[in-house]
Amino acid sequence: MRPRPQSQALGTILLRPLAWLYAAVLAVRNWLYDYGWKHSAPGWVPLIGVGNLRVGGTGKTPHVAWLIEELLRQGQRPAILSRGYGRQTKGPRLTAPADSAATVGDEPWQYYQQFGDLGVPVVVAENRQLGLDLLRQQHPELTTVVLDDAYQHRRVRPALNILLTELARPFYHDYVLPAGRLRETRAGAARADVIIITKCPPDLGAGAQAAIAAQVRRYARPGALVLFSAYDYAAPQPLTAELDLDCNPIEPRSEQLPVPGPALLLTGIAQPGPLREHLEAAGYTIVHHEALPDHHYFQLADLKALQAHWQPGWPIFTTEKDATRLVAPGLWAQQLQIARHIYTIPVRVALLGAGAAQLRQLLPGASPASPVLL
Repeated sequence: MRPRPQSQALGTILLRPLAWLYAAVLAVRNWLYDYGWKHSAPGWVPLIGVGNLRVGGTGKTPHVAWLIEELLRQGQRPAILSRGYGRQTKGPRLTAPADSAATVGDEPWQYYQQFGDLGVPVVVAENRQLGLDLLRQQHPELTTVVLDDAYQHRRVRPALNILLTELARPFYHDYVLPAGRLRETRAGAARADVIIITKCPPDLGAGAQAAIAAQVRRYARPGALVLFSAYDYAAPQPLTAELDLDCNPIEPRSEQLPVPGPALLLTGIAQPGPLREHLEAAGYTIVHHEALPDHHYFQLADLKALQAHWQPGWPIFTTEKDATRLVAPGLWAQQLQIARHIYTIPVRVALLGAGAAQLRQLLPGASPASPVLL
């Protein structure tokens, strides 16, 4: 972990009393759930929880996608349940073709675009129990539900609880808000059945893995599985077809994929660093990175700021998650020229070593239904 500047370290020390107070409140809440004073209900089908202790990106979206793909291969009928952070609606909502990132949130909309045609329902609900009730009413055929970002939502109890922590910012080196970025104390890791260290180099050695796992096991429950994953980036994909003024597709894009050289990067995610490193390693020179806050809803001013740094022919890269918020009616009315040069970089996860086989063994058993071909 990189040493922090002296001013940052001093700020952390000054904020620790507030962090202790916050941690104490959360500790009492968790104690009430742990000892049954607050009720935590299992699902009507096995639940798989995916979450983290830290605020910010740890790679939940591609790990949820990995689980859904694996469950489909096993013949399961899975669904995804998310809070729907940043959406402009309230209450339980079953995602439908007429929805968008604005109505269900960017991550659920990304899930729906990826898995909707495969019959995977996506529901958003602040209260996960209400979301499960909606899924049971609308899709009684389900065999499993994956809970996206529900590690601290303890009204429901997963059959398998997966905790993610980023290699560059592991929970065991962090502090509770506001002194650090943790949503709860490091002791919360003891609720996990599986802890995955994310965004690792694909060639992370056995010695380094053992040292990291030893740090994790200081807080994990006995028998918890410690795994490691890396990002697997695919080739750039055009953001959309040719657009009209309302951002509706007109005809397929036909130009060749971009070649290494000058490029721009547009992101509204918590941790864009790994994507930038990937692009630079692939030979692109990032002339300008328009880095906006996580879940940022893009405005015309953002696109104008981006175009000020752009030269004709330069590719503009973004993420799949950001793409859900970029394709919005009216957004590109004055910026069609750069819209045709925007590419997403699809990202998936690869579990290192025998990690994939180990995690598969912990997933709920497959149903007798035929596997879905992906």
